Amino acid sequence: MAFLSQKAIFVNVLLCFILNIANAGITRHYKFQIQLQNVTRLCQTKTILTVNGQFPGPRIIAREGDRLLIKVVNHLQNNISLHWHGVQQRRSGWADGPAYVTQCPIQTGQSYVYNFTVEGQRGTLFWHAHISWLRSTLYGPIVILPKTHQPYPFPQPFKEVPIVFGEWWKADTEDVINQAMQNGGAPNISDAFTFNGLPGPSYNCSAQDTFKLKVKPRKSYLLRLINAALNDELFFSIANHTLTVVEADAVYVKPFKSDVVLITPGQTMNVLLHTKSISPNATFLIAARPYATAPAAFDNTTVTGLLEYEPTKSLLNKNKKLPLHKPVLPRFNDTNFSIKFNGKIRSLANSKFPAKVPMRVDRRFFFTVGLGLLPCRKNRSCQGPNNTRFSASINNVTFVQPNTALLQAHFFNKSNGVYTTDFPANPPIKFNYTGTPPKNLMVSSGTKVVMLPYNTAVELVLQDTSIVTAESHPLHLHGFNFFVVGQGIGNFDPNRDPPKFNLVDPAERNTVGVPSGGWVAIRFIADNPGAWFMHCHFEVHTSWGLKMAWIVQDGKLPNQKLPPPPSDLPKC
Repeated sequence: MAFLSQKAIFVNVLLCFILNIANAGITRHYKFQIQLQNVTRLCQTKTILTVNGQFPGPRIIAREGDRLLIKVVNHLQNNISLHWHGVQQRRSGWADGPAYVTQCPIQTGQSYVYNFTVEGQRGTLFWHAHISWLRSTLYGPIVILPKTHQPYPFPQPFKEVPIVFGEWWKADTEDVINQAMQNGGAPNISDAFTFNGLPGPSYNCSAQDTFKLKVKPRKSYLLRLINAALNDELFFSIANHTLTVVEADAVYVKPFKSDVVLITPGQTMNVLLHTKSISPNATFLIAARPYATAPAAFDNTTVTGLLEYEPTKSLLNKNKKLPLHKPVLPRFNDTNFSIKFNGKIRSLANSKFPAKVPMRVDRRFFFTVGLGLLPCRKNRSCQGPNNTRFSASINNVTFVQPNTALLQAHFFNKSNGVYTTDFPANPPIKFNYTGTPPKNLMVSSGTKVVMLPYNTAVELVLQDTSIVTAESHPLHLHGFNFFVVGQGIGNFDPNRDPPKFNLVDPAERNTVGVPSGGWVAIRFIADNPGAWFMHCHFEVHTSWGLKMAWIVQDGKLPNQKLPPPPSDLPKC
């Protein structure tokens, strides 16, 4: 047996040390001052909530493996909390951010340092406020770059451009939702959609507030698309250009081409835009408008921006008005497109980026998601059917927000009076979920959670219902990615549908659209101890109670336990 020389051993140790240094993350510090700022849109100036006076808020940039310390200082009269949407928060649940789930909100004049490490993730995510409707203006991109010297699994783009879709109200959004909760009806719809805070020329006096993407010919641009809108799924397209989808929810996917992409609130998507070989002496409209499935009012407007090529020499000295090409977007209720598009999203599932789909299932859950009704409060008249108020529920339970954060109650073993662990694993009453609804449309209410032992393999079927109306629901799970192993229209069939599940290369996501009048099946391993919110990312449905929480217990090993809370954790 040959022995390595002292010199060879030293060189090997040195190489290992250098590689570890190269792969070890660094600590990045951010300071977020939550403050008011006057902003003018649609001919009207209003005071909005911002971070550091910016709208949209600042971009967070990190590499996979980096630690983030984000000090949030609240200068508002409102309580505030921020969520780092899609960051898995491995053993750092105290930094997840949903108010009254993982933390009490940050009160006026107080601060809190969100402390977490980005592990095993790279791509586009975003941050937003996670209390009431304050995320209408409090949001911004999170860009997680791969570790140094690790390339993308697609050609390196010439440039990367975040495009955040937002929703704009002329009114104060807190007034909008408070009024709706008082009268029991649906809240007023938004007045515009935005790209990076800009509504564009399709809205009154907004030509000066237009997002412009200036490009060179024969180049590849990575567009980091984020849907931060409150209540609308959006179709997105660029006239006369095809997009190549390469990532969804910060997970690389098998690349596929599409003229139109669909993104629900809470979802992110990276697409490659390949520009034309020569400057075409034309301008191309970038557009987004809603995909809406319920027979209810929605903001049926279109946000537009401009894709502009570098002018050719022949045009440089001429003030020639270029022809404008417009994209064709699907019909607002094109569920067929939605199903087909989402079906194309598949994990890379290769040796470098494996799809670790759980093959075993320890616990099966079947959750109905949808609308319902609650009785009108005493001495009030309500705008819901027959003087009721609109509600939303999972398995007929509309979630009641506690006054103490669930995670604290769980960690300190003080759940009594805060939550109960009897969330139903199946609907309390079976019926034809997508057919004629039952006569009783009333929901029950409570702060109920599901308790999971550490490392439980979960299969969850989410079934839309026709109660009040069938509707698409973007469901977001905190603390985990999950695999979308199946989807379909109509009622889920426990005998016929599971054999068709994709357990090879299903999409890995943190937010999934439950199809209108249909179902979706997901799987995940509950290997992250903490209290994890799951809710509809339509803010109106979350306000109405379409939310619940999973509590994942500690494992036996030290690295399977949730550490104690930080000393500056906000108090209720």
